[in-house]
Amino acid sequence: MTAHQTIEAQLDVISGAEMVVRALIDNGVDTLFGYPGGAVLPIYDALYAEQRLTHVLVRHEQGATHAAEGYARSTGKPGVVLVTSGPGATNAITGIVDALMDSIPLIVITGQVATHLIGTDAFQECDTIGITRPCTKHNYLVKSVEELPRILHEAFHIATSGRPGPVVIDIPKDVQFSRAAYQGPEAVKSIHNYSPRVKGDAGKIAEAVAMIAKAKRPILYTGGGVINAGPQASELLREFAALTGAPVTSTLMGLGAYPASGSQWLGMLGMHGSFEANNAMHDCDVMVAIGSRFDDRVTGRLDAFSPGSKKIHIDIDASSIGKNVRADVGIVGDAGNVMADMIAAWKQRNLSVDKAALKDWWTQIDAWRARNSFGYRPDTKLIKPQYAIERLYELTKGHDTYITTEVGQHQMWAAQFYHFDEPNRWMTSGGLGTMGYGLPAAVGVQMAHPDSLVIDIAGDASVQMTMQEISTAIQYDLPIKIFILNNEWMGMVRQWQQLLHGERYSHTYSSSLPDFVKLAEAYGGVGIRAETPDELDDKILEMIAVKKPVLFDCRVTKEENCFPMIPSGKAHNEMIMAGDTRDLGSIIDDSGKGLV
Repeated sequence: MTAHQTIEAQLDVISGAEMVVRALIDNGVDTLFGYPGGAVLPIYDALYAEQRLTHVLVRHEQGATHAAEGYARSTGKPGVVLVTSGPGATNAITGIVDALMDSIPLIVITGQVATHLIGTDAFQECDTIGITRPCTKHNYLVKSVEELPRILHEAFHIATSGRPGPVVIDIPKDVQFSRAAYQGPEAVKSIHNYSPRVKGDAGKIAEAVAMIAKAKRPILYTGGGVINAGPQASELLREFAALTGAPVTSTLMGLGAYPASGSQWLGMLGMHGSFEANNAMHDCDVMVAIGSRFDDRVTGRLDAFSPGSKKIHIDIDASSIGKNVRADVGIVGDAGNVMADMIAAWKQRNLSVDKAALKDWWTQIDAWRARNSFGYRPDTKLIKPQYAIERLYELTKGHDTYITTEVGQHQMWAAQFYHFDEPNRWMTSGGLGTMGYGLPAAVGVQMAHPDSLVIDIAGDASVQMTMQEISTAIQYDLPIKIFILNNEWMGMVRQWQQLLHGERYSHTYSSSLPDFVKLAEAYGGVGIRAETPDELDDKILEMIAVKKPVLFDCRVTKEENCFPMIPSGKAHNEMIMAGDTRDLGSIIDDSGKGLV
């Protein structure tokens, strides 16, 4: 060994590519999703003999990001993606934005052309940093191998703390080849000093619990921030709900934080939420928003949103408080920490609720519940999509089940009819509404939970956007189940065209669908088809028993609509219900303002 080699060994001098692999291991990563290319070949070479990391080879970079999202959402750990420069990075953009919108922690490592070629329009070069700047929580272009260890460790901290989100690290190929001393997470010194506030202000917490104690019509409006805060936050939510006696509702992303079997559960709120949840939000006098951001799918028309209520808003992201809806009390902090302090303050001050008023409030809520807003007309000959989800739930609820979805009517029916009593069991694209999310997300979930039952509730249109990832499931022996509600339409778009566009069905009918059973077999999986209600249970049980990837072609009624529905631009208590005979022109904003 030469003197130079001896010094390098003492300093733990390794290549940039080896640093990436070492940093992933040092930050607790066991699985990453990616697709190789020229600009990341040094990193792939470093992965070749590394037994501590499992690399999942996807079929498209969008699939890698969604798989990493599914892994992250179901485990609470960051998902990791590795893709090449140029089209590798641009193909990953959709999943990166999806993760940003839904607060999913991702580390996305992209290759870049050598530093001396940047700006020359070199082969597979693109301005990854410029493109992803508005799509990420933070991004980096690594300019020297010496700064690479700091950036790698810092990225994990940024992605997972505060409001989680995606971080992109763009690494030029020459930096991957260069050598320098590696430092572990504890040794590096961050230059950002990013330290989000996790403890809420004690004075505002005291003000909030006093306001809740005086409420006559309280409601707890919860979101994905409760789930992001960890399992303890969900337990604290349940304790706080029991203390206050308040009804609980949730956004699409928050399902499972409070048990659907709980007596205080109102169901999901928003555009396709329950009648009782939306009316209770409208008529409440104190609203406690926990880890939710008042997005348009929840609020409807802002100037008509819960006009008589005081609003308490708890969020880890200070910029979310007051952004869409004015908060009377804004508390910046982690949902779990703030709820723990609210419970302690409630008990310490020996607060109690107005039991008579609360009883009257629940009487009103029960009257709304009696409307059965998710009700539908059964059919003995054809499978209704609602019935399909009901039977899927009943036949799988005894299993260790995780559900992913695509985006559309099937997604909303899944939220309405599949019931979650635990957090981290429901993976869906909320903010961005990304068709094609569910199948690769199921791949990521199954990688994280190999012995669990993982089902993607899909639509025939959405699932085709990333269908190639069934090949990934075959390669890695992942027995995911793709439960397709096949109505031969882009169902949600068709519904809007029917209700809002004079039944002019412009380019929403799928006239050349594949035979999903044969397609499954072509990939090496199993195809199952159900066409009538009386055969559905047996076919679902067959699907569950199969230890291979399954495409389940569930032929459902073709023109079923998803109700309730709040037309975009209307108040959140102005719902169209199933069987509504009113003139839609009296409900829908005739000017078209705010319509999707």
